[in-house]
Amino acid sequence: MRVTAIVPAAGVGRRSGLALPKQYAELAGRPLLWHTLARLAEPAWIGRVLVALAVDDAHWRRHDWSDLGPKVEPLFCGGPTRSATVGNALRVLAARGARPDDWVLVHDAARPCLRGEYLTQLAEVLGHDEVGGLLALPVADTVKRADIRGRVAATVPREGLWLAQTPQMFRFAVLRTALERHPEVTDEASAVEAAGLAPKLVEGDPLNLKVTRPGDLALAAAILRLQEEA
Repeated sequence: MRVTAIVPAAGVGRRSGLALPKQYAELAGRPLLWHTLARLAEPAWIGRVLVALAVDDAHWRRHDWSDLGPKVEPLFCGGPTRSATVGNALRVLAARGARPDDWVLVHDAARPCLRGEYLTQLAEVLGHDEVGGLLALPVADTVKRADIRGRVAATVPREGLWLAQTPQMFRFAVLRTALERHPEVTDEASAVEAAGLAPKLVEGDPLNLKVTRPGDLALAAAILRLQEEA
């Protein structure tokens, strides 16, 4: 497999309540982003990890990333949306000779707790798939739909519902075409779905937390400690 990981890290993370982009917030003595990149740099089957940063990113150079190894490469190519940022990184790959059936693995910058066994499982399940897929969790809780007043409007049957995670892994040509045609999406799987294809769901890890809101950093730190002790 020829696999390139892309980590879109051009956002500012307004919901986190932090004074700086959340990917640079301190987590266990390192920038949050360092932990995310370390998980992707470890497997031998991932050839390169491209970090898609904002064009005017002023934080990357303030940190030492050298211990992550030569796989990790910053690209100052961020766009106004996630899909634009990933699309710009895909254009870099195209210019470097990416083949249509190469794999692209996209992972959220703010998911630092990804465990290697789930990353490996995703690759093994999708290895011969013509489309690709994503880590996701079956919905376990009762789901409520709210009205504009913040009251329950309906209970939604949870059968068949999944919560999307990352990584999301697709063939290069599939993903690039889907994002070019459907740039309004919030994740890569949605673009592939809009293109008329059906991504495969691979059950993920409840501890694969996405740091989004105040308090999530403390929870991520606790998860990392548990993983180190295991």
